[in-house]
Amino acid sequence: MPRPGWTLVVPVKVLARAKTRMADGAGRHREALALAVAGDTVAAALACDRVRAVIVVTDDPLPAAELASLGATVVPDEPDAGLNPALVHGAGRGRELHPDAGVGALSADLPALRPAELGRALDAASATAEAFVPDTAGIGTTLYTARPGVPFAPAFGGDSRTAHRARGARELLLEDIDSVRRDVDTPADLRDALRLGVGPRTAAVAALLPEPVTGS
Repeated sequence: MPRPGWTLVVPVKVLARAKTRMADGAGRHREALALAVAGDTVAAALACDRVRAVIVVTDDPLPAAELASLGATVVPDEPDAGLNPALVHGAGRGRELHPDAGVGALSADLPALRPAELGRALDAASATAEAFVPDTAGIGTTLYTARPGVPFAPAFGGDSRTAHRARGARELLLEDIDSVRRDVDTPADLRDALRLGVGPRTAAVAALLPEPVTGS
């Protein structure tokens, strides 16, 4: 089956509400960390040769400007009805721009993301109508995809791994895509991502955080 190009939708929270589980570890740097993580995620996605466009859905002008400067297309969260409606809204914009491309929803919390590993995941997703990559914990989802012409029906939130499997999406358990699975919500997650090697924006902010967060 031919491999389609991909448009990826990345949801970015208003910074005041982002990374709340990092509050104790990040302190006054919490919002800067959230923006840095999103920036490294989007930059890595744009550097993947399988990706034709990245659509960022956000209502915060600061990440909107920052991520647009990297080359992402930014759209507001017009549904304002939660994560999955926001992703569907972004996917609609993606299919307007590239109707022959597949569409994926990518977590904004992947600061260690490697373009080559993302490419391997997208190549595997090309072989099936809908697919997803579970997070490292095996509970959530970091990437959900739908091939061209396939309805885009993400089920993020809570135990999204079970929800995506129940909807018939194929689970992609590939070797060597650790950076695609390592999302960051807690200080422990950040330590794991730092061991994998994060992007420059996250590294710069992490260097400002207390040693219990940034240490190995």
